[in-house]
Amino acid sequence: MSMNDHGWGNSPNGGNKGKGDGPPDLEEIWRDFNRRLSGLFGKRGGEPSPVSPIRPGQIGGGFAAIAGLAAVLWLSSGYYIVDASERGVVLQFGRYSETTEPGLRWRFPWPVESHEIVNLTGVRTVEVGYRGSEKNRVPREALMLTDDENIVSVQFAVQYLIKDPKNYLFAQRHPDDSVIQAAETSIREVVGKSRMDFVLYESRDQIAASTQKLIQDILDRYDTGIQIRSVNMQSAQPPEQVQSAFDDAVKAGQDKERQKNEGQAYANDVVPKAQGTASRLLQEADGYKQRMIATAEGDASRFKQILAEYSRAPEVTRQRMYLETMQQVYSNTSKVMVDAKGQGNLLYLPLDKLMQVTAPLVVSDTNTAPPAGIAPSINPVTSAPQQTVPDRGSPLDRPDAKAASLRSRERGDR
Repeated sequence: MSMNDHGWGNSPNGGNKGKGDGPPDLEEIWRDFNRRLSGLFGKRGGEPSPVSPIRPGQIGGGFAAIAGLAAVLWLSSGYYIVDASERGVVLQFGRYSETTEPGLRWRFPWPVESHEIVNLTGVRTVEVGYRGSEKNRVPREALMLTDDENIVSVQFAVQYLIKDPKNYLFAQRHPDDSVIQAAETSIREVVGKSRMDFVLYESRDQIAASTQKLIQDILDRYDTGIQIRSVNMQSAQPPEQVQSAFDDAVKAGQDKERQKNEGQAYANDVVPKAQGTASRLLQEADGYKQRMIATAEGDASRFKQILAEYSRAPEVTRQRMYLETMQQVYSNTSKVMVDAKGQGNLLYLPLDKLMQVTAPLVVSDTNTAPPAGIAPSINPVTSAPQQTVPDRGSPLDRPDAKAASLRSRERGDR
């Protein structure tokens, strides 16, 4: 082909052929973009579009469509979802704007606005004096001084919730560190006002409650937006260097309490018995006292009566007193031997045998009583044999005869 030929330097489709390896011309780029855009909005991708000369308005419309699509995508990125247990915090150019409630929310997309999701029901835990387990101690946090100038190692965990998302995010840089520092300050204040025995053995719950209150006061003072839920005491013990000595002291204290409890149990068993015995003895003594007083008063009254009788008849009164005394003496005697001063027989009366013989006869007479109108017959009762001894004197000369005479005379007086 001649260089003067009309087709020299043009492409087969009528376009200019560029340099051998140069980029495609603007018309070709626009044609390709127009074909893709037509396919996007419903035209068939394979259908050839008529080639038209490029106009400045066509190029501007394409860029506007791209910009509109990008704007739609950009604006849609501002949607976010807040769960029921969460709150959303919207930031405008990095500064707090508002707090949103649960639901589907929208904000201006980045970089105009951004948001943070804060969980209000999730429980967060920080550890003071240890990390992970009690064996991994942190002496700088755990060791503290008591009121009686002893050193103890205290390990505990603090659980907290978020009550104000705004203050939680912006009032402090590291919320966990704020809680740890407030907890360490509070526990040192509580332990510093308590004795070592109180911290180690007596009331950990009271220490935990006091510490929780102080932590909350400190955090509220700085508007941290944190609510302390609980303080759990993990361990409170002396330092490792003196642990064995304290173990011995604890064992001694336990032995003391055991012996004290045993003594108290023994006292609870013995004291009521002793009190009952003492009460019974007091009652017996009081009864004996009343009985002795009544007896003494009765004896005094009887003595006064006897004295009056004695003043009127001394001899008779003496004899009667003698007879009453003998009656009391002989009332328990089953055998009586009557002696006489003079020559005569000694009379022996076996009263016990007489009573044994008389008792069956009385019962027999009672069972075999005669019918009415018939006089009962008097049967002689055979008494036990009597032993006689030679008489040593006249019966009238014996003292018993005189006694019988006086007794009969006294009966006559009565």
